[in-house]
Formats: sequence, C-alpha cells, structure tokens
Amino acid sequence: MSDHENVNENEASFDKKTLTPDQRRLLLATPAGWLACGFGSGLAPFAQGTAGSLAAIIPWLLLRSLPLQLYVFAIVVAFVAGLWACGIAGRMLGVDDHRSIVWDEFVGMWIALIPTVMPAFWASWSSVVIGFLLFRLFDVWKPWPIRLLDQRLKGGVGVMMDDVVAGVFAAIVLAFLLRF
Repeated sequence: MSDHENVNENEASFDKKTLTPDQRRLLLATPAGWLACGFGSGLAPFAQGTAGSLAAIIPWLLLRSLPLQLYVFAIVVAFVAGLWACGIAGRMLGVDDHRSIVWDEFVGMWIALIPTVMPAFWASWSSVVIGFLLFRLFDVWKPWPIRLLDQRLKGGVGVMMDDVVAGVFAAIVLAFLLRF
C-alpha cells in the first residue's frame, strides 16, 4: 500500500482550506508534492497563493539573468513539471486545486514578470512589486477566460492553466505600464 493510500478517507476530505498532518507529510515526502507546494511555501497557515507568489521571486532572482529565450524555456519546463507535480499532489490530497498547491503561482509569477527581463523595458524593483500585485489581482479576480478555465479544466492542467493566463494578463498590463 502506498503512502497516499494510507491517508484516512475521512481526513483526505475535499477541504481546500486545511491539510491534515498526514497530508502535509505526504506532500513533503515526494518530489511531486514538494514541487507542487512550492518548496513548502504552500503550507503557509493563510494566503497560500500569496505566499507561493512571493516565494516565486526567490528563484526568479536567478532566472532573470537568463537571456529571454532561455527564460521562456525555463517557464515552459516549469509548466510541464507543474502539470506532472500538481496532478499527482491533487490526487494525493483528493482535491484537484488545493490551496497548498502553489507551483502554478510560481509559473504564473514568472510569466507576469517577463517584461522585467526584456531589454526593451526599464525595470526596477517597483516593477516587480507591480507585477506581483497585477498577478495576484488577476489570479484572485479571475476575469474571463480565467474563471472558465478554472471551472472546466481538471487535474494538473486545470491547476496550471488559470495561473498561466493570469500571468499573461499581468504581463500585458505590466508591459503597457513600463512602456508608458
């Protein structure tokens, strides 16, 4: 019997707000869970999406020095890894998009911050803060088509896609703000 089958059915409820101690251990005991919960940032006691978005800035500090093509390639690799990790973590927890699954926030943030690594734009720390705020706005507000994707897509794809589109929306607005 695997670890995720050992979680009591009653404990592995469809509660998107809390994790049992067994669920926390499961997430941290597997590479997929570790990645899906954003290296532990998704285990914050509240505002897990915000915690994951803030934690995403740490690896972004390394990613930002890459040429734009490699930066985008890193995002694609992170997206594919997220499909895998978030799908597995969702099945382990019994909830497709549990609050503790924040790898999608990492990828969405890195997309939102694309304008900050483009040579055509002058970027400062204030642009990173604005990118963060815009991403959180679109991720929480979920305007069309983000809400539609969030409601219709399931598994790892569903977890990742709404944040990818929120990141694209944030990047477009940030690019506009940086340009003018």
